[in-house]
Amino acid sequence: QVQLVESGGGLVQAGGSLRLSCAASGRTLSIYGMAWFRQARGSEREFVAGMSWTGGTTYYGGSAEGRFTISRDNANNTLYLHIVSLKPEDTAVYYCAARPGVPVTTYWEYSYWGQGTQVTVSS
Repeated sequence: QVQLVESGGGLVQAGGSLRLSCAASGRTLSIYGMAWFRQARGSEREFVAGMSWTGGTTYYGGSAEGRFTISRDNANNTLYLHIVSLKPEDTAVYYCAARPGVPVTTYWEYSYWGQGTQVTVSS
């Protein structure tokens, strides 16, 4: 099993920035694809960004708009999502996800999920 724990969410004013963290533990050698998704109230879970646990190519969803940066720290088994120029429409619960295969944009293909961290952007 793999455990994922997100942190770093909160209330921020529009135009501000946040760095979300996702700490992975357990059988981390079994995971390869990592991703961030977000889900606003009443909406479907949306792919934000993804990368392989070993680094290399990063992938971004359409909503990223160049304002989101995914990165990882293998030494600390931590995945990050840095968001700048936050907008009220970025308000959502942000989830970290992992799977044995390459990162994909479809949430149902991920085996492991964190509990989510709420990001609220005020105008």
